[in-house]
Amino acid sequence: MPDTTARPGRTPARAVPRARSRTASPRTARAINDRLALQLLEADGPLTAHQLKERTGLSRPTVADLVDRLGAAGLIEVVGEAGADRRGPNARLYGIVAGRAHLAGIDVRTHGVTVAVADLLGTVRAQESVPVAEDALPEEAVARAYAALDRALARAGGIRPHTVAVGAPGLVDPATGRLTGTGTLPSWHGALVAGLRDRLGAPLLLENEVNLAAIAERRDGAARDRDTFVLLWLGHGVGAAVVLDGRLRRGASGGTGEIGFLPVPGTPALPSATGCDGGFHSLAASGAIVELAGEYGFAAASGGPAAAGYEAGAGADDDAPAAERVVRAAVAAGAAGADFLDALARRIAVGVAAVTAVLDPGCVVLGGEIGRAGGAALATRVAARAAGMSPLCTEVRAGTVGGGAVLRGAVLAAKDAAQDDLFAPDDAAR
Repeated sequence: MPDTTARPGRTPARAVPRARSRTASPRTARAINDRLALQLLEADGPLTAHQLKERTGLSRPTVADLVDRLGAAGLIEVVGEAGADRRGPNARLYGIVAGRAHLAGIDVRTHGVTVAVADLLGTVRAQESVPVAEDALPEEAVARAYAALDRALARAGGIRPHTVAVGAPGLVDPATGRLTGTGTLPSWHGALVAGLRDRLGAPLLLENEVNLAAIAERRDGAARDRDTFVLLWLGHGVGAAVVLDGRLRRGASGGTGEIGFLPVPGTPALPSATGCDGGFHSLAASGAIVELAGEYGFAAASGGPAAAGYEAGAGADDDAPAAERVVRAAVAAGAAGADFLDALARRIAVGVAAVTAVLDPGCVVLGGEIGRAGGAALATRVAARAAGMSPLCTEVRAGTVGGGAVLRGAVLAAKDAAQDDLFAPDDAAR
C-alpha cells in the first residue's frame, strides 16, 4: 500500500517552476510547461490561453498544444468566457477540474478528531468532528474516528480520497514515518494512524500538528510574507514549528520544536525524557494559564473582573477550553485584564527569547487557542517583553488562521501531494 510520509526539506509554500529549459528534451519540456500552466491555474484562477501565454512566456502554438493535452487528460476544462466587450468570439477561460480528485485532512487531538474532505483545489466539501472521552477505550476512540471519517466521505458524495494527511501531537520519525509519543499522548492515537493506513487504501501523510498549523499560517495566514518564521503553538500543550528559507525543518528525529521540554527559570524542577513538567510547558500550557488567571481574578467559568461583559457578548464560547476563555475574558476586560495579560506575556516571552537566540527567525507567530484568543493585545505585549530580553529584532504576530489551523494545514498538505501526483511530468507529458 502506498505510504508517503512528510520529509525534511519539503516547503509548505509551493514554488512555481520556470518555463521550459533550452536543454530539455521535447518530452521533458512539455512536462515542465504543462506543470507550470497547471500551477498558474491553481494559483491565479481561471485564465485564457492568451493569459497563459503572457504568464509563461511560451509561444501561442505551444500554449495551444498544452491546453489540448491537459484537457484530454481531464485536468482542465472550459469554465467560462472572457472579453465580453471585445469584437469577435470570447476567449475561453480554462480552470482546473476540481473534482478530478478528492483528499482528506484529519486533525487528531487529545480529546477528539476532526475530518475535512476537500477537492483538488483545497475547497472543503464536508467536515465532521467527534469528541473522545478521556477514559474511552482505544478501540472505542478509533471506532468513533472512523465513523466521523465515513460520514464526511459520504457527505462529500461517497468519494474515495486520493490522498490523506493526518496531523497529530507527538514525534513523526523521519526514518519510519511512525508516530511516537512524548509520554503524555493517548494510546489510541497510534492505533488510529496505523488503522487508517490499512483502511483507506490511499497515500497517507503523517505530520506533527504544529507543523501543519505553520503550513496554514504561511499559506493563508499571518506568515504569508515570510520565508523564515517560527510558529509558537499555545494550547492544551505547547510546541513550535520552524520554517527557515521556505523549508519546514523537522530535525533528525522529528523533534524540532518540542519547546515544551525547554528548561526555563521559574519552575521547581527540570523536565525529563518522559515528561515536560519543569519545562516551558509548565509556564505556558493551558493548565498553567488557568492557574495564573486565577491569581489575577479570572476564573475559567465566571467570577473574574471581566466575566459579566465577556459572557454578555465579547466572544464567549462555553465549549472553548478554559484557558482560551480566560484569555478572551482578559482581552475583553481592557484595563482590568492588563495585569494578567502582562504576566502571561512575560511567560510566553521566555519561549520566544529562547527561539530567537538560537534561530533568529525575525518573526514569531503565536498560534493555537491561546494565540488566537490573545490576538494583537497579547502579541504586542510579548514582543515588547522579548525585545527587552534579546538584541535580535523579532516581530511577534498573532496567528490568523484560527482554531482550524491544523486541519487547514492537513488539507493543504494533502492537496500538494495529490497535485504532485496528478500533475507529475510523466502524466502531463503523455
